[in-house]
Amino acid sequence: MAESVELPSRLGILPFRNKVLLPGAIIRIRCTSSSSVKLVEQELWQREEKGLIGVLPVRDTEAASARAVLSTGGGTNSGEQSPRVPVESADAHKQDVKNQQELIHWHNRGVAARALHLSRGVEKPSGRVTYIVVLEGLCRFSVQELSAKGTYYTAKVSRLDMTKPELELAEQDPELIMLSRQFKATAMELISVLEQKQKTVGRTKVLLETVPVHRLADIFVASFEISFEEQLSMLDSVDLKVRLSKANELVERHLQSIRVAEKITQKVEGQLSKSQKEFLLRQQMRAIKEELGDNDDDEDDVATLERKMQSAGMPPNVWKHAHRELRRLRKMQPQQPGYSSSRVYLELLADLPWQKASQERELNLRAAKDRLDSVHYGLTKVKQRIIEYLAVRKLKPDAQGPVLCFVGPPGVGKTSLASSIAAALGRKFIRISLGGVKDEADIRGHRRTYIGSMPGRLIEGLKRAGVNNPVMLLDEIDKTGSDVRGDPASALLEVLDPEQNKTFNDHYLNVPFDLSKVIFVTTANRVKPIPPPLLDRMEVIELPGYTPEEKLKIAMQHLIPKVLDQHGLSSDYLQIPEDMVEFVIQRYTREAGVRNLERKLAALARAAAVKVAEQQHTIPLSKEETPITTSLLDTRLAEGTEIEMEVMPMSVNDHEISNAIRSTSVLIVDEPMLEKVLGPPIFDDRETLERIVAPGITVGLVWTSFGGEVQFVEATTMAGKGELQLTGQLGDVIKESAHLALAWVRSRAADLKLSGAGEINLLENRDIHIHFPAGAVPKDGPSAGVTLVTSLVSLFSQKKVRADTAMTGEMTLRGLVLPVGGIKDKVLAAHRYGIKRVILPERNLKDLVEIPQAVLAGMEILLAKRIEDVLEQAFEGGNPWKQQSKL
Repeated sequence: MAESVELPSRLGILPFRNKVLLPGAIIRIRCTSSSSVKLVEQELWQREEKGLIGVLPVRDTEAASARAVLSTGGGTNSGEQSPRVPVESADAHKQDVKNQQELIHWHNRGVAARALHLSRGVEKPSGRVTYIVVLEGLCRFSVQELSAKGTYYTAKVSRLDMTKPELELAEQDPELIMLSRQFKATAMELISVLEQKQKTVGRTKVLLETVPVHRLADIFVASFEISFEEQLSMLDSVDLKVRLSKANELVERHLQSIRVAEKITQKVEGQLSKSQKEFLLRQQMRAIKEELGDNDDDEDDVATLERKMQSAGMPPNVWKHAHRELRRLRKMQPQQPGYSSSRVYLELLADLPWQKASQERELNLRAAKDRLDSVHYGLTKVKQRIIEYLAVRKLKPDAQGPVLCFVGPPGVGKTSLASSIAAALGRKFIRISLGGVKDEADIRGHRRTYIGSMPGRLIEGLKRAGVNNPVMLLDEIDKTGSDVRGDPASALLEVLDPEQNKTFNDHYLNVPFDLSKVIFVTTANRVKPIPPPLLDRMEVIELPGYTPEEKLKIAMQHLIPKVLDQHGLSSDYLQIPEDMVEFVIQRYTREAGVRNLERKLAALARAAAVKVAEQQHTIPLSKEETPITTSLLDTRLAEGTEIEMEVMPMSVNDHEISNAIRSTSVLIVDEPMLEKVLGPPIFDDRETLERIVAPGITVGLVWTSFGGEVQFVEATTMAGKGELQLTGQLGDVIKESAHLALAWVRSRAADLKLSGAGEINLLENRDIHIHFPAGAVPKDGPSAGVTLVTSLVSLFSQKKVRADTAMTGEMTLRGLVLPVGGIKDKVLAAHRYGIKRVILPERNLKDLVEIPQAVLAGMEILLAKRIEDVLEQAFEGGNPWKQQSKL
């Protein structure tokens, strides 16, 4: 019995955070902290059955305290309150055993406990020792003095529970006898109620008959879920009458909560029918709300949704459909499968901008032109077309203008042009990427019969924008595909047709939506993959690549300031001279756009940022400043304690700090730094000269989705059976051009003096192998015809082609040179490679107008009408074998 326990004068203290152990209660604790482990080892493990410890509640507090304090109890026998007892420590080390002791308050009353079970364990791989302790509360005590003993606390305690003679005398009190009977009756009633639900209450009945009532009160209360404050109040109830009264109140409250729960269950079960059993959980929640006086349900949400739909400005036919759907929603239970999908659908209808539009600002063409010039360098023809488009919008705001389609290689500013149109009109801008889209549902949406259905990207974009007249960019329209799920390009036919998109029907919406107020702009890298019906609905505006001079201007005016700002630098730290930018353009980047150029400049900025960040600036203190050194501060920082610090003003002014920072040397980029950061140059102006080292090698010009490129063609001959072998991942058109070129050369072999008068077969006993380098890149198209003829003539004549000459053009079997496309991109590619002479079809003379004069001034453009003209210009000194050809 607890009354027979002999309590020592001092006990080791185990803090119990926000919980209370009452006499007679049993708890299981896992001790992992060093202080708890030390306490268990010295006070319980070593003393075995004789070991006792004190379990003292501790309370968290938001306000940090400089020292740990003891808080007074809620009540005493005499009704007086105990004064706060300070924590005593033997030295400064004990005072700072744990930082957390400074943030809690100890209760001044606890319970002595003994260990019923004790097990020791070791965690792997850390090797930390832990204990699992099962403690039984024995008796209450009061703390007289609390002090630190190593890593844990000990307390001088005095017993609070009555002695055995005092208990025998108190049990004769009539009031106490009445309270005991009342408590037992309430407890027995609680046990009877629980007996219907649980089968483990037999042991509780035995306790009720054998354990004294003053200990029974603690045991019962310890089994309830009550607040920490109520637990403390029970612990502080030393007087038996007060303790029984509080215990009786708590048992009665627990009994009432069980009765309320049974009442709710009975009420719900009475309302259920066979067809409503699936709604059991929902009915229980409603019954609980009725008991609490809270009758809120989903009606308010549905009414709010209806008001939102009424203010959305839907057309009459759409509102009729939505209202019918809303009536259907009201008849459904929230737990039905179709409830959530129907509600999401109505919320989408309410969120769509049926009548809401952006208020367009008054168009200022001069301001729009200035914005285009500030954001985009060059592109004069493109910007002029945009200004024309805006001028028409200014004169006739409701005009149904064409759908602009910007076509060009990556990095030339297609997307930013569309955003500039939106900024000039004062409209919101939406970008929808169509790259890789193969499902028609991405455009038209899914039908609501499917699980997980959702609207198409267009409707979703309009919902995000919140207006029905944004500028919508359909990016990468040439990258759409088609499979069994449909053809997105065909779905776009309705979207981009002004006569049809007034009643665009999204499968998810299932009601028409007006897209005629949306300004559509599209982008593509190539025109060829776009289906002709879709291409017919758009006005194609080609954006060719930039010249090296334009790239230089773009880099100096736009890219370098942008890169410096992104890396937290300025011209005071990094300077990139114009000649170094030009060197990067020529030797490190060969592209139509400027994305790779921006990446190279960013690499230089990162290298500069590392050097700037590594430099240490030391600002000396003035003579009046005294360095602050305090062992206490150093100790707290070493222990990881949170310290509130205040910045004190120094005598060093901003001017001195600024001068110290400016002392950093400015980093100026030069060629050694370029090689160190970017590596050795990737491209060389002598590449063409070095590669044309033997007959049979020529330089062609091709067009790709990334702009113009230089394509080398290599031909060689070997012993064989007169076969032609083609390699380089070639398409059918370019293979046909190779056979066509070989047929023309064979037919004109005698005229070109490639064979003797007696030779009939040019390929007798030998094979021809034609290779297009960069074999991983697919190649196709007719513009390599003249290049293939020149390569074969060079091979058979054993005369090298001029290294400074490139060519392009389609040929016929009779030797005519036909015009080809992409002339500007091809000439710019030749200019990037340092080629000085370009042979073009004569009928492409009109395309030279688009080429900048700065490029034409440094190149020689040669026009050819027939293949003989090409051969005349391709070889050094002309074609000595040229003869008059007769058709």
